[in-house]
Amino acid sequence: MKKHLWLLIALALCAVIVVAHAATKPAAKPATQAAPGAEVAQAVTTITGVAISPLLGAGAYGAFKWFRTEESQRKNLPWFAQAWFWLPALALVGAVALKDAGGVAVPTALKKPLDVAEALENKVSGLVAAGAFVPIVASVFGSETVQQAVAGNALFASLGLSSLLNVLMVPVAVFAFAVVWLAGHAINMLILISPFATVDAALKSFRTFLFSTVFVGGFVNETAAAVWSLLLILVSYCLAGWAFRLTVCGTQFIWDYLTFGRTRCRPDAAGIGMFLARKFEKAPIRTYGRLARNAAGELVFTYRPWLLLAPRTLTLPKGNYAVGKGIFHGEVVALEGEEKTALFTLPPRYNTHEDELARVYGWGTTEVGILAGFAAIGRFIRELCGFGGRPAAA
Repeated sequence: MKKHLWLLIALALCAVIVVAHAATKPAAKPATQAAPGAEVAQAVTTITGVAISPLLGAGAYGAFKWFRTEESQRKNLPWFAQAWFWLPALALVGAVALKDAGGVAVPTALKKPLDVAEALENKVSGLVAAGAFVPIVASVFGSETVQQAVAGNALFASLGLSSLLNVLMVPVAVFAFAVVWLAGHAINMLILISPFATVDAALKSFRTFLFSTVFVGGFVNETAAAVWSLLLILVSYCLAGWAFRLTVCGTQFIWDYLTFGRTRCRPDAAGIGMFLARKFEKAPIRTYGRLARNAAGELVFTYRPWLLLAPRTLTLPKGNYAVGKGIFHGEVVALEGEEKTALFTLPPRYNTHEDELARVYGWGTTEVGILAGFAAIGRFIRELCGFGGRPAAA
C-alpha cells in the first residue's frame, strides 16, 4: 500500500518538475501571461500554507487576490477572495491572536475553553478548505498554459500523459493538503493537552513561523518556496500516523468537554475506551482502543490501526494497577512502590467516575498530575503540624 502511495507521490512530483522545466522556455508563453512553472509553484505553496493554518491561509490568500484584482473584475473572484469571507476570517484570526498575546495572564479556566474553540475552528476550516478551496487552487494543473507546457514536453508527449496530469494532480493536491493539515492540527491538540501557557506560546510561535516561511517565501522566490513546501509535505507524510492519533485523542477530548460527557457516561465492565499513554509492544502512543477482561480474567486492550483496519489485541502483564484522578482527565497507572507509571489516558468523560471505574476493574485509586502535587503538599503540611504522619516501620 505504502509503495503504491509513494509511487503516486513520486509521479506527481515528477510532473511538477517537468512542468516547471517546460516553463523555462521563454518562447512558450506571451509576455503578459504567467509562466506555467510559476503557476504550479504558486499552487503548491498556497496549498501548503493554507494547510498549516486553514483560516489564516485562506483569508490572507483571498485578501491578496482581492487587492490584486481590478475593482470591475472582483465579482468574478472565487468565494475565498470575496470580502464577505476574508474580512471576517482575518478578524477571527486577529481575535485569536489577542487571546494568545495574553499568554500566562489569561487564567487556565478561561484559556482552555478558548483553546477548545480554536481547535474546533481549525477542524471546520480544514474540512471546508479541503473540499472547496484546494480543488480550486489545484485546478491550475488543468489550465491551458500548463497543459500546453506539458504537451510541449517530449517525454510527456511521447507517453501521452498530458491528460493524465490533470486527473492525478487534484487528488494528490488534496492528499498533500490533508497530511500537512494533520501535522498542523496536531499543534492544536498538543496545546489542548498541555497545561503550561509557555509551551502553548512556543507551539503557536512555531506554527506561525512555518506559515510565514511558506507565505513570505512565495513573494521572494516562488521556486524556493515550492521546494520548501514539498519538503514540508514529505515531513508531514512521515508524521501522519502520529498526527492522526493525536487528532483522534484531541477530538475525543473536545467532544467530551463540549457535550459534558461525564454527565452521561457510566463505566462498563464490557470494555472502556481509552488511549495508550506510552508505546506498548507494536502499538504506538495514543492508540485508541477498549480495555476489558477476557474469560481468563486477563486485561486485554483491543484496538484497530487507523480506526479501520483489522482489530489487534494486547494482553497486559499481571501487576498492581490503579485509576489515577486528575483535574482534566484521569489515567490508568501501574504502581511499583511509590512510583506511578501511566499506561493509559482516560478521556474526560470519565472525570468524577474514577471510583466507579476502579470498582469495575477491582483496582484502587490514586492522584496523578497536578492533584498528585496538591496531595503531596497536603501531606507535608499535615505531617509538619503533627497530624497523619506515617507510622514508623517495625
